[in-house]
Amino acid sequence: MLRRTLLRTGGLTAGAALTGSLWQGAVSATARGPGPYGPLRAPDANGLALPAGFTGRVVARTGRRIGGTHWHAAPDGGACFPDGTGWIYVSNSEIPLLGGASAIRFAADGRILGAYRILSGTDLNCAGGRTPWNTWLSCEEILRGRVFECDPYGERAAMPRLAMGRFKHEAAACDPDRRVVYLTEDEPDGCFYRFRPEVWGDLTAGRLEVLCGGGGNGGGATAGPVTWERVPNPAAPLKATRHQVGAALHFSGGEGCHYDGGICFFTTKGDNRVWAYDAENGRLEIAYDADSPLTGVDNITGTPAGVLYVAEDGGNMEINLITPDRVVAPFLRVDGHARSEITGPAFSPDGRRLYFSSQRGARGDSAGTDGVTYEVTGPFRG
Repeated sequence: MLRRTLLRTGGLTAGAALTGSLWQGAVSATARGPGPYGPLRAPDANGLALPAGFTGRVVARTGRRIGGTHWHAAPDGGACFPDGTGWIYVSNSEIPLLGGASAIRFAADGRILGAYRILSGTDLNCAGGRTPWNTWLSCEEILRGRVFECDPYGERAAMPRLAMGRFKHEAAACDPDRRVVYLTEDEPDGCFYRFRPEVWGDLTAGRLEVLCGGGGNGGGATAGPVTWERVPNPAAPLKATRHQVGAALHFSGGEGCHYDGGICFFTTKGDNRVWAYDAENGRLEIAYDADSPLTGVDNITGTPAGVLYVAEDGGNMEINLITPDRVVAPFLRVDGHARSEITGPAFSPDGRRLYFSSQRGARGDSAGTDGVTYEVTGPFRG
């Protein structure tokens, strides 16, 4: 049984609901149940437990050559990009000093055509996000970390976007409706930010804002109305961005984020929650607040049909999905990787393939020298 509810409305009146494809209809709580794809089968030769009709393969291993490059250690956040009739999967490297990001190019039939670096010489690149103009935002998870805008096609040099703030960046999600980029912060008292570029599509200059309590009191985040206030000094040479605005809301270890139809979903590992910021109505809600089946919430992605896929950092090494009718169920599990975490879930542009990594692999060493990147193919429903 769930100890906490799946959805907390935080004062929503009867019949009110969040907008966005995931939350159409009346707000209600539900418990875990069977997923739309049925139970997981026994693990395959690669240790992947998948529903019937789905198959998996390993596409990269840390230290192994793919085309002209060695696949990086500790693969983390990732995204897919269209590439003619094929596509590209980009993945960060969460290791100190060397960090960076790499890309794998796929043909239309799924063949691997090669791989290459798109960012080098950065530090602990954790998650990030894809932009509508097909660049990758790679985020440094260090004190006064930076966001780098990278070219997944490997033709242009990556550039730091310092106006987006200097803090322990985790993930980014673009909201093309309001023309902002949402940003999470991996600190025990981290904040949730949005960056408003002066020109949409150009992240070199703009305004960094922090999410604040509707009553102006700040403190620990709870569901309810919210506002935004400008961060006075995004460069934060003396005072951390999360401490510059007294009304700022604080979250217990911000992780992944994903924007869909007016809502930005983001996860916090300290309290194992999935939050939902309703951008259209200026409200913050709690979309998942339970002990199981989803444990160790981390990277998050979604489908056009409004299904969220949430990766676990530890837990049972699963990716769990949250359906539009609020059923939470495991979609896959990686067996034999108990000291690892699942990272970088991302769908190919046609929605038929899901990519992700086991950051530390079966050995589970902290340097991530046994990282494995997978592809799952099957009858995804959009």
